[in-house]
Amino acid sequence: MAQSLQIAQLGNPILRQQAQRVDNIQDESFQQLIDHLIATATASNGVGIAAPQVSKSYRLLIVASRPNPRYPNAPLMEPTAIINPRILAYSDEMIKGWEGCLSIPGIRGLVPRHQTVEVEYTSREGKLHRQELTDFVARIFQHEYDHLEGFVFLDRVETTTDMMTEQEYQQRIVQNLS
Repeated sequence: MAQSLQIAQLGNPILRQQAQRVDNIQDESFQQLIDHLIATATASNGVGIAAPQVSKSYRLLIVASRPNPRYPNAPLMEPTAIINPRILAYSDEMIKGWEGCLSIPGIRGLVPRHQTVEVEYTSREGKLHRQELTDFVARIFQHEYDHLEGFVFLDRVETTTDMMTEQEYQQRIVQNLS
């Protein structure tokens, strides 16, 4: 059974490093890491997670959108392992949206992201995929991709007035969405 892993917190140097390319995708320990990342995101009410967030410097991220207390209006999708991703193209249109991060608990930020991204990645089965992601799923991808490059969402917030605590976010934003 997959276990939930400890999440690296802001200040941990691994969150500021570029992650390493994965060459042996079929390695059993790497496949287990994928399962543990999915379990960790689920247990933490995350909609995505990247390997550096569990102190593993691999170019691996999970997109696992689903409605939960942190993101009540998230679309439902199967958790997807995205290995060695590349952004091939992105839309000119930028949309600001609220983001949080499992590595930065208690804080939300209004982050500008591309509305659409075209990506290429390898699946956990070793197949190459090319896909266009839009809206919330594109936001998740870009957020997690940033972790592979050594960035966190706070680096993308344009002004500190675009930040609030998780408690205020739940009271002001989530309640207004319901």
